[in-house]
Amino acid sequence: MRSKRPSALVLREEKDFFLFSSPWWLGLVLFVIGPMIASIVISFTQWDIITAPKWVGLRNYIRLFRDDPLFWKSLRVTAVYTFVLVPLQLVLSLLVSVLLNQRVRGLGLFRTLFYLPTVLPVVASALLWLWILNPEGILNFVVGLFGIPRQNWLTDERLALPSIMLMSLWGTFGTSMVIFLAGLQGVPESLYDAARIDGANWWARFRYVTLPMISPVVFFNFLMGVIGTFQVFTQGYLLTDGRPNNSTLFYVLYLYRSGFEYLKMGYASAMAWVLFAIIFVLTLLILRSSSLWVYYEVNR
Repeated sequence: MRSKRPSALVLREEKDFFLFSSPWWLGLVLFVIGPMIASIVISFTQWDIITAPKWVGLRNYIRLFRDDPLFWKSLRVTAVYTFVLVPLQLVLSLLVSVLLNQRVRGLGLFRTLFYLPTVLPVVASALLWLWILNPEGILNFVVGLFGIPRQNWLTDERLALPSIMLMSLWGTFGTSMVIFLAGLQGVPESLYDAARIDGANWWARFRYVTLPMISPVVFFNFLMGVIGTFQVFTQGYLLTDGRPNNSTLFYVLYLYRSGFEYLKMGYASAMAWVLFAIIFVLTLLILRSSSLWVYYEVNR
């Protein structure tokens, strides 16, 4: 009768598994789970890092929603940034990926040029755009050729946020473009051939063949775009630091100020968990809506 006890080889393999995976587990516990638990405890305290934390219960959350106009201002700025930039990013990256999916000369060069801004460090991109958006910069020179007066792109309350959107669009659409390009190359050519035989023009082929087949890719880019843009920080911090008149005060920028400039770590932790709840709810809504517009091919 075969013994039910595991062999020495199996025990050794289990030990080796836990040994080699221990760096990941330790990193998860020490740098993810541990800080998350600590932050939710800190969010119920008043703590300036120097003195001992003082338990205040729900006071930080109550103050956020009832007594802090900058909380609502930063949330509104971030929401506008997200729900304007993400659709623009999806449309532009899809359009460019469709063009880069054609068989033309120099295709590799074009793909590299369109993707290149994505690999540039954000700080370098911000310095470049500070020069472009300067009142004496190249953008004002270009618009001046069309008779448009010189604009204060980063100091005008109406133009500061759109200017940051322009920089973000230039620097981030390359990632979703590459993912769209991979999805387009996975669409079977036989579907296009069948559509042509049925007399479908280019728009019908794009609407009834391309879009349904790449809808999982659209869903992925949309979801990641919403999650990423709600956490925007660097662009606003480097270009405007929330000015003018808090018109570019992104939520995470205000969170950073609360924690590391005003030393209100409990308040900043409460803000972080509110942001987590917002992103969680939006993610859940997008996931639940996917059954209405995302097509998944099932092999039977």
